[in-house]
Amino acid sequence: MAYASDNNLPTEEASTMSTIIAGVSITWYLILWSISLVGWRVARTRYNSKPRSPLSSASPSDVPGVSILRPLKGLDCNMFENLESTCRQHYPKFEILFCVAEQTDQALTVVEELLQKYPEVDAKVIVGEEIVGPNPKVNNLMRAYKSAKYDILWVLDSNVLVDPGTLARAVDALQTPPKPGKRPIGLVHHVPFAYVRERSFGSRVEGAFLNTNHAKMYIALNILAFDSCVTGKSSMYRRSDIERVNADLKAKPLPPLDEPAGAVGSRKGYGMAAFGKFMAEDNMIGMAVWHELGLRHDLSCDIAENAIGRMTFMDYVWRRVRWIRVRKKMVLAATVLEPFTESVVVGLLTAWAVRYFIGLPMWLFLLTHFSIWFVMDLDIQAALAGQPISRSEQWQFFLAWWTRELCALPIWAVAIVGSTVVWRGREYKILANGEAMKVDNENSTRKGRRDNYEPLSQGP
Repeated sequence: MAYASDNNLPTEEASTMSTIIAGVSITWYLILWSISLVGWRVARTRYNSKPRSPLSSASPSDVPGVSILRPLKGLDCNMFENLESTCRQHYPKFEILFCVAEQTDQALTVVEELLQKYPEVDAKVIVGEEIVGPNPKVNNLMRAYKSAKYDILWVLDSNVLVDPGTLARAVDALQTPPKPGKRPIGLVHHVPFAYVRERSFGSRVEGAFLNTNHAKMYIALNILAFDSCVTGKSSMYRRSDIERVNADLKAKPLPPLDEPAGAVGSRKGYGMAAFGKFMAEDNMIGMAVWHELGLRHDLSCDIAENAIGRMTFMDYVWRRVRWIRVRKKMVLAATVLEPFTESVVVGLLTAWAVRYFIGLPMWLFLLTHFSIWFVMDLDIQAALAGQPISRSEQWQFFLAWWTRELCALPIWAVAIVGSTVVWRGREYKILANGEAMKVDNENSTRKGRRDNYEPLSQGP
């Protein structure tokens, strides 16, 4: 009898382990759906209307000034309309600083045309970069950052188009007094939303990613506010706050009230220059504001509309690989768990768990799971766009969506084992905490690793 009992131990242990795994799978599935429902609900309610801010019609003397910084390099898709959208802001007191590293940059031809069309707008070009690290966007921004007239800075990538009321509503959010028990707001940002200008397959897949699962989780994580979650397509913050941080993510004491403000950039290792060593400077700025200053973030009810040009499918793949590798060095635990937030992996695990407990066929669960997941993603896309996808586009969207879902795990697997990325034709090695080191490699512009989508900064 003793021997029989011993022989049954492996079977009993396996059964116990299967029960635990099945229980954890179902629990995680319910948690993930709860988070997803938060993102879906907020997308449906917050983005269905854009109230006019009272600041848009106020006197210039009654509103804080805003310096709009637009880093440029080369010609991007829809560039004139993107830059024009900042000239058309309904706000009484702002300046625009267009930043280019070189006098020969092609973007200057677009800017010159824009300045001729809007001579009444306070706008100028800042030529030249200040090298503070391997990140070209930060280097490009440094002179404008230092010379900006106003304390409030609004930094937008060159491929972003915004609604005319975006600036006023963002200032409203930044200036909102904190509720009891809440931290003050130190950064306002906007949900990236892909507008596919050229209907290549890679562009459609990118749009299916940004406008559905990414948007859903981005909104939910910012509403739940467990930690900083920021992409730098469109971010607003105070320069005086940035001057107090150095990217070490350690809490900083408040300066004495009678302490005079130093010159911008006077504290070595602090301010915008501190973020030049990071590949994802936008995320690090958000984390610094959150952890070092104890300030929270807020999402405005506007979107940052990304104009996506022609992308091949491999362009999409290597772009995703790049940012997974960057995130791996910044938030390892979240990156390792990322596959378990994707519909395919979590669907298969939960389908097996449900069959294990109640015998429901896996195919029936998966059919229900993917159908509901797709309908939710489709509804989020419509909510953010302000209109549903046309019937003629629905099948193409469905194909792009399925491609994105099925490729998420293989792309993650490729990305998780490497630490080098190609960014704008240059190869970098990602170090600890997301810092970057340029790699001298003449072959870094390998086929399939072109970056013709994003000029200088990240997406998720």
